[in-house]
Amino acid sequence: MNIKKAVFVISNKNVKGCPAPSMPEFAFIGRSNVGKSSLINCLVGQAGLAKTSAKPGKTQLINHFLINDNWYLVDLPGYGYARTSKTTRAGFADIINEYIGGRSNLICLFVLIDSRLEPQKIDLHFIRWLGSNEIPFALVFTKTDKLKPARINENIETYKAELLKEWAQMPPYFLSSAEDGTGREEILNYIDVASKTF
Repeated sequence: MNIKKAVFVISNKNVKGCPAPSMPEFAFIGRSNVGKSSLINCLVGQAGLAKTSAKPGKTQLINHFLINDNWYLVDLPGYGYARTSKTTRAGFADIINEYIGGRSNLICLFVLIDSRLEPQKIDLHFIRWLGSNEIPFALVFTKTDKLKPARINENIETYKAELLKEWAQMPPYFLSSAEDGTGREEILNYIDVASKTF
C-alpha cells in the first residue's frame, strides 16, 4: 500500500464523538512507552503526525487520522504505566473499552509489544481479554532494531509458547522498527487486504 495522504481528523474522549463508521478502521494500542506514536509516523511516512514524547502516557484521547481518503488509522491511549492519577488511568480504561466494544467498523486492533521484554502480565491480560471478547487483533513487536535477530526470535518464541498454552494458534503478528522501517510494508499490506472485507 502506498500512503499518499494522511491527515488528522479529530480527538475524542468517548466513542460518541468519533467519525461516522462509514470506512474501515484500524487502531493501534499498547503499553505506555512501547513506541506507538513512532510506529504510526513510520507507517504513514510523516514524522510529526502522531505526537511522540519522552514521557509515557502522552496519548490520552482517541485520535483519528484519515488515510488515503478511504480508511481510518486510530491512535488509542496506552494502557499500563503512565504518570497520571488512578482516576485518570481508570478513565483511559473506560475510553479503551468503550471504543473497542463500540466501533462496528473496527477491522483490526494492532497490539504493540516491546520485543526486548519477556511476556508482561499486563500485555497477556489484555490479549486474553481481546480473545475472550472476540475482538479481531494482531500483535506488533516493536523496537526490533535494539536487539540481535537471535534474541528477537528467542523472545518471540517465548511469547508464542505462553499464548499457545491457551490458544490453538497464534494471532497474526509482525516484527517492526520505527527506526529502520522493519515491518512497515507487511503491516500496510495486511491493512490493505483486510480493509477490503469492510
